[in-house]
Amino acid sequence: MNQSVDMRRRDFLKASAAIGGGLVLGFYVPMGGSTIAAAADPPASVDPNAWVRIGADGTVTILVAKSEMGQGVYTSMPMLIAEELEVAWSQIRVEAAPAAPAYKHAVYGIQVTGGSTSVSSSWDQLRTVGATARQMLISAAAKKWQVEPASCRAENGTVHHPPSGRKADYGSLAEQASKLPVPANVSLKAPKDFKIIGTSMPRLDTPGKLDGSAQFGLDVSIPGMLTAVVARPVVFGARVKSFKAEKAKTIPGVKAVAQVPTGIVVAAGDFWSAQMGREALEIEWDEGVGAKLSTEGLRKEYAALAEKPGTSARKEGAPEAALTTAAKGLEAIYEVPYLAHATMEPLNCVVQLAEASCEIWTGTQFQGGDQSAAAAAAGLKPEQVKIHTMLLGGGFGRRANPHSDFVVEAVQVAKALKAPVKVVWTREDDMRGGYYRPIWYSRLAAGLDPEGKPVAWTHRIVGQSIIAGTAFEQAMVQNGIDATSVEGAADLPYAIPNLLVDLHSPKNVVPVQWWRSVGHSHTGFVVESFIDELAAAAAKDPYEFRRDLLAGHPRHRGVLELAAKKSGWGTPLPAGRSRGIAVHASFGSFIAQVAEVSVATDGRIAVHRVVCAVDCGRVVNPDTVAAQMESGIIFGLSAALMGEITLKEGRVEQSNFHDYPILRQKESPQIEVHIVPSTEKPTGVGEPGVPPVAPAVANAVFAATGVRLRRLPMTAKRVQAAQKEG
Repeated sequence: MNQSVDMRRRDFLKASAAIGGGLVLGFYVPMGGSTIAAAADPPASVDPNAWVRIGADGTVTILVAKSEMGQGVYTSMPMLIAEELEVAWSQIRVEAAPAAPAYKHAVYGIQVTGGSTSVSSSWDQLRTVGATARQMLISAAAKKWQVEPASCRAENGTVHHPPSGRKADYGSLAEQASKLPVPANVSLKAPKDFKIIGTSMPRLDTPGKLDGSAQFGLDVSIPGMLTAVVARPVVFGARVKSFKAEKAKTIPGVKAVAQVPTGIVVAAGDFWSAQMGREALEIEWDEGVGAKLSTEGLRKEYAALAEKPGTSARKEGAPEAALTTAAKGLEAIYEVPYLAHATMEPLNCVVQLAEASCEIWTGTQFQGGDQSAAAAAAGLKPEQVKIHTMLLGGGFGRRANPHSDFVVEAVQVAKALKAPVKVVWTREDDMRGGYYRPIWYSRLAAGLDPEGKPVAWTHRIVGQSIIAGTAFEQAMVQNGIDATSVEGAADLPYAIPNLLVDLHSPKNVVPVQWWRSVGHSHTGFVVESFIDELAAAAAKDPYEFRRDLLAGHPRHRGVLELAAKKSGWGTPLPAGRSRGIAVHASFGSFIAQVAEVSVATDGRIAVHRVVCAVDCGRVVNPDTVAAQMESGIIFGLSAALMGEITLKEGRVEQSNFHDYPILRQKESPQIEVHIVPSTEKPTGVGEPGVPPVAPAVANAVFAATGVRLRRLPMTAKRVQAAQKEG
C-alpha cells in the first residue's frame, strides 16, 4: 500500500519554467517544520528556493541544502528525490543550495548541517519533492496525449502510456509540466517498491575529487583578491595593547596591515608573503586572566567541584541510601581532555564586500547563522549576503561555529582592507586559537547487591557548557542543565533502580563548541567503562552483564548481540590479544562495538580489529553507513589513543599533527560493519560511531592487563603508570 502524503489546505510547492524550458520546484519549510507556507513564484532564471530542476535535456539538478564534508549527502539527498522521481542515476546533477529561508532545518529552525540529521530531517521532505515532480510530468504527458494520468506510468526518466505504446522523456515534458497546477496530494512509494533507496549508489562527488575539479574553500580565487592571515592572541581573551607594522610592510608582496577585532591582519598577493609579514609583526598583548590557566589547574578545580552536589539532571529512587546499603560498592574518577577538531582542510573564507552586498565563499556547516552574523558585521540585511557553500575538507562541528567566528572575522578583514580577501587560518592558528571539545571530569559511584546486580548509580559531571552564550541557550539549557553536557549519561539505558546524574558547568575563557558526537564523546567512554567495572566486580561476563540489564531496550540489545556474534565473543583469540565491548545510543542510532587489542611490554596499545553493529533505522545508502562507521571509529580511536589539547600559562601546547597526531593508515585496525535491518525511519550515522570505540578499547586493555584506564588519551606512558599503581 502506498504511503499517502496529504497536502490539501496547504500550497506546498510552486512550479515554474527555467530558461530554455524545464521544471523548477521549490518550497519553504518554516522554523520547526510545523507549518508549510508557499514560496514566492520563482524567477525564470535561477530560483534560490528550488530543490529540483528538470531541464529540457532531461538532466535533473538537485540543490542540496546540507554541506558535503565527506559524509555523502551529495549522494544520499539526491537518492531520496531520484527514488520518487523515477529517473536514471546518470541523469542526476548536484548543486549546493544557497543560504535561504527555504532551507531551514526542520528541527533546528536554521540552515545547518549537524547533529547527524541530514537524512532523517529530509526523509519525507525530499521524497515528496520527487513524487510531486513525477506526478506533474505524468500529468503533462497525459494532457498531451489526451488520456487519463492513471493510465500512465513513469520509469527511468520517461513517461509511458502502455495501452498505446507512447512514451515521452522528462526533458520533452518539463516545460509543459511547469505550467500545470501543483498537486495537493501525492503518494510516496511503499518501501517494497524502492529501487534506489537501500542500494549502494556511486557517489556523485567522487569524480570531481578524483580529477581535481572539485572546489573546496581553499581553491577559491576571485579577481583582485588579497590573501590574508591574522595574528591572533596566543592566550585566550588577550587583547592588543600596541603593535608595530614597519618590518611586516618591508616583506615583498605584503600589501596592507590593519587592526581588526580579533588581532592584526596582514594581507598580500599570496599566502606565503602574508605569512612572512605576520611573523615580522611586533605586537604587545594584554594577556588578561587567561594567562593563569593550565590543564593541571583546571583538573584541580574540577576535582574540587566534583566533591560537591551539582544540579540534578536525572534522579530516580534513593541512590545515596542505596549506595550505603549495597553489598559491594565501587567508586571511580574519569577524565577526558580538551580536543581540537583538526580538520584536514584548515579554515578559510573568501569575502567580496560592497556597499549594498556581501558575497562569501567558504566551506561552512552553518549557512543560516553565518549569513545573519556576516550581515551584522557588514552592516547589511541577511538577504544582502550571498553564501557559496564549497566542499568542506572536514568539519566535525568546527565549521558550524555558533558565533560564526571565521566568517565574521573575514568580513571584518574585508571591511578594514576595502578589498576582496581570502582569510586563511594555518593549522597552528586553529589548533592554538580555535574552539575545542571541553575537558570533562566525572565522579562515579555504584552499588551491587549480593547477586551482583547494580542497585545504585551516581554520576557527577563537571565541564564547560558548549551551549551557554549561544543562540541555542534558551532552547537547550533548561533548569541549569545543558542537555549536551549530560546526553548519554542522563538517559542511561541500564536497569538500575536508584540513579542520580548531576552537573557542574564551570566557566573560563577557553572557547568550546560541539565536536563530533558532542556530549556522547565523553559520556560514552565514562558510562561504558564504568559499567564494565561493575561487570568485573560482579565476576560476570561484560557482554552478558550488559545484555541482562538491557532487557527493556531491544535496539540496544540487538546491536550488542550482533556485535558479540560477529566478533566471535567468547571464542579463543591469537596469543596476546583481548576483546572489549561497548554499546551506546546517540543521535537516534544504536551502536555496539567490539575491539580486539594487544598491549606491548612498553605499554603501547595496538588495536587490531573493531567489529561494529549499527541500527540506524531504514538505510538509504549502505556504503555511506559503513563509511561513516569506519570514519567515526578512526576519529574516535585518534582521540582515545592520542588526542589531547593541554594548556600551560594560558597557552595551547600543541600546534600541528606532529604533536596532535591522528591515526595513520598503518595504525588503523581491520573494521567490520554490520547493519541491522530495520523498518524504522532513518537516524544518524555521522557521529554515533565515535562514542563506543574508546570504552571498547579501554575494556579490552583491562581484559588484557587487569589495568583500568580512566583518563584519555590511553598513551603508553599512562598504561605503564597504571600498571605500576597496580
